Amino acid sequence: MEFNWRVFLERFSQSLLDDKIIRAQQSQETLNSRWLGFPGASLEDIKIAEKRLGVELPLSYRQFLQTSNGWRNSGGFIYRIWSTNEITWFRERNQAWINAYRAPVDDLPTISDQDYYVYGEDQDPTTLRVEYLQTALEISDVGDSGIYLLNPQVVTNEGEWEAWFFANWLPGATRYRSFQELMEAEDQNFLALSK
Repeated sequence: MEFNWRVFLERFSQSLLDDKIIRAQQSQETLNSRWLGFPGASLEDIKIAEKRLGVELPLSYRQFLQTSNGWRNSGGFIYRIWSTNEITWFRERNQAWINAYRAPVDDLPTISDQDYYVYGEDQDPTTLRVEYLQTALEISDVGDSGIYLLNPQVVTNEGEWEAWFFANWLPGATRYRSFQELMEAEDQNFLALSK
């Protein structure tokens, strides 16, 4: 069954806008619409971004962009998810950040698949393959030393790329099997914190 991004994002937007801090950061137009998103990207917008990046974006992320070409606040530390013309390779804006992570671990043994492919509550954020940072796609701004990344080195049978919430203070990344799983987790985390 196909995930309904519009229904999910409308509900997520309503929840987020019930928070007085998030509400205070929004324009009157956004408050009136009760929508933290933007108009959806066209297929042409997505194809232009894919041509610029040299890759085909994963399905759940493409569907998100078609529903909302970017996002204003995800309830945690990320204040903007980029639009199709803002996404870029993490190395393009953040090579120094990558270097800081790579320098101390270049001589460490590679993380095994058994240790790496753990998702959910049993995942250890420090168990990440730092070498993947060099090829990660940056899809958000940096908020409180954290960022959303998509990892084209780990792809599911359905063509989904692994999605990361990467932050210095974790230290490391909370990893998800897809962008959809990342957004669903952000929604659940926000709801849990706002109780």
